[in-house]
Amino acid sequence: MFTIRVRRTAIAVAAAVVLPVSLAACSGESGDKAAESPSSAASQESPEKSTGSEGADKAQVPAEPFGPACSSVPKEGAGSFDGMAKDPVATAASHNPELSTLVTAVRKAGLVDTLNNAEDITVFAPANDAFAKIPKADLDKLLADKEELTKVLTYHVVGQKLTPKQLEDGSFETLEKSKLTTMGSGTDYTVNDDSEVVCGNVPTANATVYIVDTVLMPKAG
Repeated sequence: MFTIRVRRTAIAVAAAVVLPVSLAACSGESGDKAAESPSSAASQESPEKSTGSEGADKAQVPAEPFGPACSSVPKEGAGSFDGMAKDPVATAASHNPELSTLVTAVRKAGLVDTLNNAEDITVFAPANDAFAKIPKADLDKLLADKEELTKVLTYHVVGQKLTPKQLEDGSFETLEKSKLTTMGSGTDYTVNDDSEVVCGNVPTANATVYIVDTVLMPKAG
């Protein structure tokens, strides 16, 4: 009986010693985690902070098609952005209902093969509304004059692919051999000061297309 009591007493004493040590160890671990958590959180946040300005810069220069008229582009099929990206530019434009007048003009000028076979070009493509700004008699006269029509249409083509960043303050020689100028930032750009880009950065198989709201006319001289 005495032996049993001694053993029970020994066990109780051991438990009394071990329990505080265990609690201290646990509290030490939780304390370490608490101490580590701010620096850990900071290390997780720091990459975001360091790249924040870069992200803002990238957001200002769109990589995808942009502009109010982009909403009228078909969502599916050959006339959609994905569909146009698979075809050369004249063929791609023929599938876009907003560019039907331009396509008619390109065919009358005999430029379909010229545009489709060109490599890495930019086309400032007047939308139907852009041609509608021209009085009908003048437009009919232009469409009937192949030489003048060719000059006007090739003035809308630059022999390199232009990014939105390059349009911010640009001056580019066209296939017509005279220059056009661009200005703007973000998703707002103008060509020759008075023609606005209404759907920009549209990819085709061989060109980048910027749809504009006014027909560009070659500058005399």
